Amino acid sequence: MNAVDIGLLILRVLLGLTLAAHGYAKFFSGGRIAGTASWFDSIGMTPGLLHARLAASSEVGFGLALAAGLLTPLAAAGFVALMLVAAWTVHRANGFFTVRDGWEYNLVLAVAAVVVATLGPGAISVDDLLLGSDRIDGALGFGVALGLGLAGGIGQLALFYRPAPANEA
Repeated sequence: MNAVDIGLLILRVLLGLTLAAHGYAKFFSGGRIAGTASWFDSIGMTPGLLHARLAASSEVGFGLALAAGLLTPLAAAGFVALMLVAAWTVHRANGFFTVRDGWEYNLVLAVAAVVVATLGPGAISVDDLLLGSDRIDGALGFGVALGLGLAGGIGQLALFYRPAPANEA
């Protein structure tokens, strides 16, 4: 174990628990799943209940997987897909900066997850415990995280995103 392994552990746990907490909040805070479903319907992600459940479950699952360093490139792909959909549906119209509810934060989370997939989860991870040097990282980890993430996010938007026309919003 070295400084890189410790740094990757810190980054993975921070990213993963942040996303998992976001999903947990969809299940148990505020309006819970019903409120989240109504909000998804209102932004054009229909059917809202399906997307509320999928988003909350994905955020918890991918977040905990990345935190543990389990199937790291797939977990990172989940981050990319989730952040792409969030950035496009909610934050795109607000510009880049977070202070104006822009997509800056979504980009940082997605890129940080891709970096972890590229570098690998480090020695303090489930992937390292189970797979050792056979784990997926480097160019393949990068490709899996970015490629599957973009495909998943774009696919979800193409299949389900139906915003109201501007004059009806």
